[in-house]
Amino acid sequence: MTLSEPGKATALPRGSRSSRVRAIWLGATLAFLAFLCALSVAIGTRDVSFLDILGGLSGRKDTIAEAAVAVRIPRTLLALTCGAALGLSGAIMQGVTRNPLADPGILGVNMGASLAVVIGIVCLGIASAQAFIITAVTGAGASAVFVYVVGSLGRGGATPLKLALAGAATSVAFSSLVIAVVLPRSDIAGGVRSWQIG
Repeated sequence: MTLSEPGKATALPRGSRSSRVRAIWLGATLAFLAFLCALSVAIGTRDVSFLDILGGLSGRKDTIAEAAVAVRIPRTLLALTCGAALGLSGAIMQGVTRNPLADPGILGVNMGASLAVVIGIVCLGIASAQAFIITAVTGAGASAVFVYVVGSLGRGGATPLKLALAGAATSVAFSSLVIAVVLPRSDIAGGVRSWQIG
């Protein structure tokens, strides 16, 4: 056992220092997220006080402000859930493709969803939000599988470069197919464009 000289700090192992830095960043991020959630509940078309927020969080709807808070809480929870799902899906996509730049646009997933919805509008006459969601998710999944299969062909299997190239080529091809389907149908062109924009 060695003793350090007085007045000299002992050096921490590198792993514990990086763990401490990660813990500090995680704590700061969670505190910032809690602050943003509080802002989401507090800010809106109607001003609410801190007591109204506490009343709304406890389930009371006696005043209009408490009712407004009660309506904002599910919106905030839905935003948290959607953000977590998007972050998780992005991390999975980057992990599977071993590419830190992988995203749904590069890998053709977005255009697969768009093509499926456009075909659904033209051929099946879908109009409800639920039908749009089911069709888009189906098209996105099929496009992701297609890109992965194409990127896996040849020597070396699915490499990050081959997946990115297959995704970019698929995205361009599906984009041209969307235009080819929509051009003859001027009656749905505006609706499809607004759907794609969001």
